[in-house]
Amino acid sequence: MRTSFATAELMARDTGVLLLLDGAESSFLDLRDPAHLDFEYHQQMDAVLAAQRGESSPVKALHLGGAGCALARAWDVTRPGSQQLAVEIDEILAHQVRTWFDLPRSPRLRIRVGDAAEVVSGLRPGQWDVVVRDVFNGGSVPAACRSREFLTACLEALTPGGVLLINTPSTPRAQAGAEIEALAEALQGDASGLVIVADPAAVRGRRRGNLVLVARREPFTAGEYEEIERAVRRLPLPVRTWSPDDAAVPRPESGQTS
Repeated sequence: MRTSFATAELMARDTGVLLLLDGAESSFLDLRDPAHLDFEYHQQMDAVLAAQRGESSPVKALHLGGAGCALARAWDVTRPGSQQLAVEIDEILAHQVRTWFDLPRSPRLRIRVGDAAEVVSGLRPGQWDVVVRDVFNGGSVPAACRSREFLTACLEALTPGGVLLINTPSTPRAQAGAEIEALAEALQGDASGLVIVADPAAVRGRRRGNLVLVARREPFTAGEYEEIERAVRRLPLPVRTWSPDDAAVPRPESGQTS
């Protein structure tokens, strides 16, 4: 069917339904097990949050980019008592996913129609335990959602110890590098509050994949960094953590600004 911005298709796969937008895989929802996360980057985000806040503690979570709300649906089950908000720019899609899928109702999960860049500018400081940015348009992240100003607003919206989880493509490498640099600048140049989760091939640009950028206003201690490392290495498809200073991490092109 045609939504406000794309053509949506539902495809039965294994025990769930795959949502495709303009032919690209957007969300997978397991109809038998709401806690199951099929996408690797969702598993990585979930593992990072578990390492930071425990396996089952409730959170106030803001999801920028809703689509099928697979991650929010899983956290509703694994973190009972959570209150979550998904921001989705596509009005028809935001309505249809509640028809297609057994999503939690408000106040457990609210879906707000809006542009993530505009919504972020109006967030209150210290409002959310976790902010997830998973905004895509035509396979890439809109420039307004990877700017230093946008990332700063996301960080300021976090509670003390809260975490920002970002899904960004590993290629083009210069664009990924520019976003990492913008996030470091949003942290006022203190890279100790930034960790990158990904497999080596994606980080080094040998294949297109996802980078999960993990950031918070407070520096990660050595112990916390190790906890995240252990958590992501235990995943079904294990990955590792990277420092933004690692030589393999993408860099912006010379002169490219954030």
